[in-house]
Amino acid sequence: MSRADARSAKFEKYREQTLFDRLDAEDQVCIWEIVGRYSLSFQELRQLCEGGLDLEMWGEKSLHSWWQEAEEELEIRGQARKEKLLKAFRAWLGELRSAPKRYPETGLGKPESVSLERVVKHSERKVIGMCPVASEETVCCNLQTIDAVENCGFGCSYCTIQTFYGQSVSFDPELPEKLLAIQLDSERFYHIGTGQSSDALMWGNQYGLLDGLCDFARQRPNVLLEFKTKSKNVAYFLKNEVPANLFLSWSLNTPTIIDNEEHFTADLEERLGAARRVADAGLKVAFHFHPIVYYEGWEEEYARVIERVVRDFSVEEVLFVSLGTVTFIKPVTRAIRERGWQSKILQMELVPGAKGKLTYPDLVKERLFELAYGEFSSWHGEVFFYLCMEPAPFWESTFGRVYVTNEEFELDMIGHMRAKLDV
Repeated sequence: MSRADARSAKFEKYREQTLFDRLDAEDQVCIWEIVGRYSLSFQELRQLCEGGLDLEMWGEKSLHSWWQEAEEELEIRGQARKEKLLKAFRAWLGELRSAPKRYPETGLGKPESVSLERVVKHSERKVIGMCPVASEETVCCNLQTIDAVENCGFGCSYCTIQTFYGQSVSFDPELPEKLLAIQLDSERFYHIGTGQSSDALMWGNQYGLLDGLCDFARQRPNVLLEFKTKSKNVAYFLKNEVPANLFLSWSLNTPTIIDNEEHFTADLEERLGAARRVADAGLKVAFHFHPIVYYEGWEEEYARVIERVVRDFSVEEVLFVSLGTVTFIKPVTRAIRERGWQSKILQMELVPGAKGKLTYPDLVKERLFELAYGEFSSWHGEVFFYLCMEPAPFWESTFGRVYVTNEEFELDMIGHMRAKLDV
């Protein structure tokens, strides 16, 4: 077997384990030519494929354009040439990731809307469990979650849900009965969320979803039930009697991130307008700034959003504000690349965080949290603030305090919420 044939055989062996087939035609040809000239390890091939997809998603110079230019400038030959080219390619990608990403003024291209088949089926899964991102390595509020619906159609580029449920959204017709069968300690209070396996309000009251959840809250006065959303769909709560122990929370972001990375959600004005209507109706609200994204102009944009929230809502109306950043498990990064939408969410320096999850470097995170919390200075002491999915050092640097145990955090948060909900 010739050297070229051996390289071709090794490439075919590795190909299916990489994202080669997701690349555009010119990048595929480029990599095929590289394989023909140099001996590539599996890791080198994988890095080239992922790098090419990233550049395509980010709207940066393509892999084939960069490689052609780099080869023309390099005079050395042989395997040393390959190693120098790969090193330069990795360095260039590193520069693009470490600097604040720049979104084009015209925005990234919008993908086609997500088409999900609606399925009504019995599920053997437990309807309630601990928050899926809870970790012993982070300061956690011990949130429990109800998986009322499985899957979401809002198409946020960074969402972990995309790795779990495929192309259908599932509704359980037995949800009301399962909710009433949940065993809880009547002597304690629980904070339970409904927006972890899907957006809490995207589907409205389809199949009696909201009816069942409201009945659950009504019959369990020791449950503080949170509906977390990026929707404007609040009509149900304005037309129906709502239990006092139920509240709605909105995940907020800047117009740049909403327009480019949260594709089919309500826009910022719609979310804030929906929250305002709910608060005017006497319900309490909360806000999640998660993920705060590091990009060119982030300081000014997040400051403006927070200024708007502080202006439009009183401290009496708001239960809490949470802060968090971009955090990925590795399967999500692959899912983002496989989907191939225009997105800059992976144009970031990825470092290991708690439980091996990928996130921003510590110094970047500290800047994000410091600015966000500082902009809320007029609410300090009046609204409960916390960090989501972050270890103790970030609590110290942001708030100057940290809870000794997650149970202490849980009790303090629930105490603040009960006082404002008057339950």
